[in-house]
Amino acid sequence: MKLKEKILAREATLGVIGLGYVGLPLAVEKAKAGFRVYGFDVQKEKVDMVNAGHNYIGDVVNEDLKTLVDEGRLSATADFAEAAKCDCVCICVPTPLDAHQQPDISYVRASTESITPYVHKDMLVVLESTTYPGTTEELVKPILERSGLKCGEDFYLAFSPERVDPGNLIYKTKNTPKVVGGVTPACTEVAAAMYETVLEAPVYKVSSPAIAEMEKILENTYRNVNIGLINELAILCDRMKINIWEVIDAAKSKPYGFQAFYPGPGLGGHCIPLDPYYLSWKAREYGFHTSMIESSMMINDRMPEYCVDRTARILNRERKALNGAKVLVLGVAYKQDIDDFRESPAISVIQELQKRGAEVTYFDPWVPKFRRGALQMESLPALTPEVLRSADIVLVTTAHTNVDYALVQRHAKLIFDTKNAMKNVADREKIEIL
Repeated sequence: MKLKEKILAREATLGVIGLGYVGLPLAVEKAKAGFRVYGFDVQKEKVDMVNAGHNYIGDVVNEDLKTLVDEGRLSATADFAEAAKCDCVCICVPTPLDAHQQPDISYVRASTESITPYVHKDMLVVLESTTYPGTTEELVKPILERSGLKCGEDFYLAFSPERVDPGNLIYKTKNTPKVVGGVTPACTEVAAAMYETVLEAPVYKVSSPAIAEMEKILENTYRNVNIGLINELAILCDRMKINIWEVIDAAKSKPYGFQAFYPGPGLGGHCIPLDPYYLSWKAREYGFHTSMIESSMMINDRMPEYCVDRTARILNRERKALNGAKVLVLGVAYKQDIDDFRESPAISVIQELQKRGAEVTYFDPWVPKFRRGALQMESLPALTPEVLRSADIVLVTTAHTNVDYALVQRHAKLIFDTKNAMKNVADREKIEIL
């Protein structure tokens, strides 16, 4: 039976490499669609948790995972030899930046090399990890062809960018439209068939992996540039004594030609802060400088430092130095109501505060502890009047909805709200917004 026919009959065996925020929800949806699924991960803790039916990703329903594992439709392994049993494998591994802000594609390379000995005829490999245009054909394809098989003839290869928005209550893996670009038309057709069988969302086919790779970069660079614009305007509006949040609300009243973006202490998450660096790096290969994109990156990267400058200014008005001040940070997740703190600007704010001599504590009902490099911290167990009164200033860096902001207003000495999380608190005394 040809691979497409096996997929449509749900008789294909599917694999997912990388059981994180992208991979585990995808593996669960594939298993829920009726496929036998293998999840691959080099972290033994994740493998053991999945095989025990214990969920660790917010967008996965705990009961779904346990049921799929118990029924034998989903299992996890660190043994990549199991890839030989798979008809389709999706690679969903991290693509971070290195110490020099350049793309680190070592996880993609290692994953591809791990499955190459087990690639077989009529097999589909899809890269989902966000990366620079050209990765699929310039890196992944040559490694897979070391197997002696030829892409487009013996096996299929495509790129389909992950579109995961942790905490989104409307759009999940299941109902978010997919973009697919294969090395050949047949590669695109087979990959699209796999996603169409698994998802309840349209699959948009493009002519090449590079188109799909650039499309993903465009999505997040678009947001990076617009957030950079609004952050720069927020800095200007502060000098002009204008409320940027009210300006945005007024602009939103126009039913066309405007999309609202909001300022904050910087950018977080795996995609928006990183993707423009991938594009700028690749552009240099063509002697091209992405000047507008790089300008927005500079603005967004400086926002944690700017927020600390504003904090120092607020304290200074009360004849209090930042050095030695007790600062309570509310929220270290990179966005509201999730436990994900990857690239969180709030942690950058904490690091800058500590660098300037502040005594920093934090409270986050979603993130009980975190580690970034040498910095390790644990959240205060509760947000109490005593905790609030003991701080010289409270800095709101994540707009979690399960925080009692009225309590914060009543008991805090000073408040700097970088997310406008306290917009519904009637008494504005002591509150300064970004």
